[in-house]
Formats: sequence, C-alpha cells, structure tokens
Amino acid sequence: MSPRAWSAFAGVSILWGMPYLLIKVAVDDGLSPVFVTWVRVVLGAAVLLLISWRAGLLATFRGRVGWMATLALAEIAIPFTLIAAGEQHVSSPLAAILIAAAPLFVALLALRFDPTERAGGFRLVGLVVGLAGIVALVGIDVAGSTSELLGAAAVLGAALCYAVGSMVFKHRLSDLDPRASMGGSLGIAALVLTPAAALDRPASAPSPAAGGAMLALGLLCTAAALVLYAVLIAEAGAGRALVITYVNPLVALALGLVILGEHPGLGAAASLPLILAGSWLAMRRQAPRASRSHRPVKEVVMTRRSTTTAAIGTQ
Repeated sequence: MSPRAWSAFAGVSILWGMPYLLIKVAVDDGLSPVFVTWVRVVLGAAVLLLISWRAGLLATFRGRVGWMATLALAEIAIPFTLIAAGEQHVSSPLAAILIAAAPLFVALLALRFDPTERAGGFRLVGLVVGLAGIVALVGIDVAGSTSELLGAAAVLGAALCYAVGSMVFKHRLSDLDPRASMGGSLGIAALVLTPAAALDRPASAPSPAAGGAMLALGLLCTAAALVLYAVLIAEAGAGRALVITYVNPLVALALGLVILGEHPGLGAAASLPLILAGSWLAMRRQAPRASRSHRPVKEVVMTRRSTTTAAIGTQ
C-alpha cells in the first residue's frame, strides 16, 4: 500500500479500537444503544458538515443523496446500534474481535458483486486463518450463554453491515471528498435515528464518564475516523481497508484490561494469534498474473521506430 494508505490505516486502527471501551462505558451507565448511536452520529455529522460547508463541498451532494443514504444505513446507523446493543451482553474486547469478521464478509460478497475484491493466494489463506480465530473465540468464550450468543450475533451483524458499506463507498462515493461523503451520510443517519432516540431517551442526565465517552465517540471515533477510513478505502480497496478490524482488537484489549479491568478469556488468547496472522497474510499483495499472450523473447527488442514491452496482469 502507499504511505498515505498506511498512515490512514494506523490512524483508523487506533481510533476504531477505542469505541468498544467508550460504548461499554455509555451502555453500562444505563444509556440505550440507539441513544448512544444517535449522539455520536449527531456530533460527527455536525463537525463534518460544517467543515464541508466552509470548504464549499456541499454542492457535490447532487445526485449522490441516494447512495449516501445507503451508506448511512449500512455503515453507520445499523452497525453502530448493533455494536452498542451487543455490548450490553459481551465485553468490549470480545466485540472488537468479532468485528474482525468484516473482511470475510467482503470476500463472500465479492464472489457476486466485486471481482476486484476476490481473495486468492495468500490473501485467501489470511482470511481463512482469521475466520478460524473468530470460530475459536465464539466456540470457547461465548458458547453456553444465550445472552452472550445474542450479543455476539448482533456484533457479527454489524461486521456484515461494514462489509456492505465499504463496497458501496468504494463503487459509488469514493470519488467525492471524504469530508463531504461521510458528513452527508452521518447527517442522513442522524435523521433516521432521531425518532427512535427520542422514544428511548434517558430518564436522567448521563454521568460525566458517559458524557465524555459519547463526546469522544462523536468527535474522534466517528468524525475523524470516518474521514481517515474513506481515504483508506480509496487508496487500498474495501477488502484491505477492513483488515483494520484485525488490528482493532489489540487496542480494545489493552483499553479494556487497563481501564475496565476486563480480562480476556481462553478463546481470546487462542484467537488473537490467528487473527493477527490472518491480518498479515490478507494484507499481502497477490503475485501478478502473466498475460495470456506470450511472445518469444527475441521479439521484444528496441528499434528506432517502436518500443515493444511485455505486459503483465495487475491485481
């Protein structure tokens, strides 16, 4: 990947390793999942729409509102709410590890919708290894508890939504300035979530810890992270962009352990090495494929009138 892509990858990996802790703090304070999601989305939308307006980017919304609405549902409103709902039943590190299934869903969707994202070679091995880590986690740490299984299912549903949203952005919105595309999508998501948030608003003011958590969720983990994520998709593609979900668990594990005192179970210990190995393999570039037409070496010569070069396929 390019240096710009690696920089975006590092930034998003950190910023999207933090929400699981912040969401856990908010929902444990008694706030509903939809209200937590609404607050972070409203804050993120306000910041990015203001920036877009000052930069003269709002005109780029013309003809793209429909796709922004699709992105708002698939990448923001639904998965953000599902993660918050899931964390009512599972720990923040476990939720972060389960989100690592997102690249696997991209590979499955690519079989039908996006030939450029189809995994092969080392990338396919990496995705399979990562899946083995997810299976180990669910089979060891979650099995036996109905509430935890439901929470895990909600988080896996969010992972599927992230896969869909990433592909929508890549093919329909990646040519726009990310501040505009993500700001518009956040604004639509805020409108969609407002009725549900109004019906499920808290009975009393949130605690300072919960209020600070939602503020950080909106400004850092939503506004800033989504812009960096858009840059990453445009630079590296949807499949590689979602490999951040293989790195996020490290940040979430560290924060959950140090701040919340959450101790990962045996499944997390068994799955993390598999997930990290899958991440490394999935990030590898596939070997270029040779062109179907092979010309004799003697024909590839330099002349005064023309230059002939051998062509190779690209990923």
